[in-house]
Amino acid sequence: MPTLLVLMLLFAAGFFYWSAARGAAERAEAVGRNACRAAGVQWLDQTVHADGLRLRRRHDGRLGFERSFRFEYSIDGSDRYIGRMVLRGGELVSFSGPAQAAAVLNMRPAGT
Repeated sequence: MPTLLVLMLLFAAGFFYWSAARGAAERAEAVGRNACRAAGVQWLDQTVHADGLRLRRRHDGRLGFERSFRFEYSIDGSDRYIGRMVLRGGELVSFSGPAQAAAVLNMRPAGT
């Protein structure tokens, strides 16, 4: 009987971890898609890729997972850039992506 209880607890912990990871990935997809739309660039592959996982303290002092994601976007369709973001829980704590690339595109000389 204790073995069944341990198995059920492990299954429940695995399910909650998977559910939180899936929720974070969906949030990261929405952030990446919206950033690309706002910057006027093309979001490539229609997905984000999990890049890292760390245990960090959240702003309320509790321990939680910090997940990093990467995504790819294109300014003119013939190039490919990598954007990155970090989510702590469901909160976006770091982002680098198409806003910088759009600013660089606007600074290119007219003949290029």
